[in-house]
Amino acid sequence: MSTATTGAWVRRFHPAPDAATRLICFPHAGGSATYYFPVSRALAPEIDVLAIQYPGRMDRRNEPCVEDIHELADLVVEQLTPWLDRPFTLFGHSLGATLGFEVAQRLSATGEHPLALFASGRMAPSRHRDTQFHRFDDPALIEQIGRLSGTDAKVLGDAEMLRLILPTIRGDYKAVETYRMRPGPPLTCPITVLTGDDDPEVTLDEAQAWAAHTSGRFEMTVFNGGHFFLTDHVDAVLTQISAQVAAA
Repeated sequence: MSTATTGAWVRRFHPAPDAATRLICFPHAGGSATYYFPVSRALAPEIDVLAIQYPGRMDRRNEPCVEDIHELADLVVEQLTPWLDRPFTLFGHSLGATLGFEVAQRLSATGEHPLALFASGRMAPSRHRDTQFHRFDDPALIEQIGRLSGTDAKVLGDAEMLRLILPTIRGDYKAVETYRMRPGPPLTCPITVLTGDDDPEVTLDEAQAWAAHTSGRFEMTVFNGGHFFLTDHVDAVLTQISAQVAAA
């Protein structure tokens, strides 16, 4: 398949048709598939990288956000069916980690088991906090976004840009904050958790709790940094992904 034939949901920035495996990436709340462009560039052609584009952002900005992670996972699984012709690994950051877990559960139930799940910057699915950021007024929501340091300061100071992106961010926060894991068996694939030691969204205990969600191997790597620690540790994270995929 080429980039032109991936449809609305899947982005394949650097097609690697001869790669032995695929890495399927899920963006964070408010994020888009382009967040993983550098990952795709770095790992091709050894790994064929796909990034999921949720409705409500970038070229899909005129579509309504999906404000329920279970519904979003169902829709993503439908779109991934043509891409499961070779072994695959799942990677998600923040909201994307929870979504990756739900997608892994659905695929595993049909016999399509991931090589591994990388869960970055997110508490375990069995944990939740009673936060209501999606109900905040615009100034308070903007303050919350700024606290996580994942949005360019220029964007936060641009009223027109904020007007365009706030509904998407609010919808994504609703999806995360209303999510509750449904009963089901643990995954059998390895889970690798990546987390920042100063992340206000995830304590080390909440990250460690991912261990209960697999009967396979569990690993956790703690990086210096906050919620978007990935920005400062790109090379280390890519090395870890490549090594684990190669081992699998």
